[in-house]
Amino acid sequence: MGLRRSSEIASRLRVLDEAVSTNDVLTALAAEDVEPDLSTVVTLNQTGGRGRLGRVWVAPKDKALAVSVLLRPVLPAGEPLGVEHFGWLPLIAGVAMSTAIDAIVGGGRTKLKWPNDVQIDGFKVCGVLAELLPSADAVVIGAGVNLSLAADELPVPTATSLMLAGVHATGEELVDVILSDYLTTLEELVTAFLRVGADAGASGILDLVSEWCSTLGQEVRVHLPGGDDLVGVATGIDATGRLVVQRTADGAVQAVAAGDVTHLRYE
Repeated sequence: MGLRRSSEIASRLRVLDEAVSTNDVLTALAAEDVEPDLSTVVTLNQTGGRGRLGRVWVAPKDKALAVSVLLRPVLPAGEPLGVEHFGWLPLIAGVAMSTAIDAIVGGGRTKLKWPNDVQIDGFKVCGVLAELLPSADAVVIGAGVNLSLAADELPVPTATSLMLAGVHATGEELVDVILSDYLTTLEELVTAFLRVGADAGASGILDLVSEWCSTLGQEVRVHLPGGDDLVGVATGIDATGRLVVQRTADGAVQAVAAGDVTHLRYE
């Protein structure tokens, strides 16, 4: 793929004919400590990708875009970003991808389901997976976009593709538009976030994520990492990027840093 526009934005762009996992490829390259911030790996044939909670993410060749981006966030004084702020980066990436997809789909149909699903009309078209490097000063953010999967090729009934959403463009041009818009917005938002010392409120990131987030105001079930379920109404996102849920059982408020969220209206 040529991807001319994207190559002008990424600090280093690698386009692979095939990859088991673009996140694994970029993580291995980043471990050598020579990959610059915004290095990007992309393929239309990922054979062993993964999503959150250990799920497998695989799609037919040329029907889905897999992209991974390396972020090496540094604060204005030159110090690395504290790990406690890294939770905002996948949310920022989700907004960046939502923006890129909505520009193609149109009509404000695109939303972000906390923490990592980009949806069109409530159906998942893209997932985001962030992986912290062992050095704890950089993160690889992977995203998988369903481009032209037919209905019988979707992994779950709650998924969709750009084709099914009415996008008729295909091929390199579509990929280049999505990727270049995603990278541009991602860089702009991360820069804004870091410029004010990773303050999500002062940078406008908290408001922006909240505006895109379809989870807020919804009755949700959150399957927590320990196996318990939390049921309640998602009332907001806190200063660290956690989802704030008011529990149905007793009205208490609980902040969730990680979990598998279901909007109960879809059950």
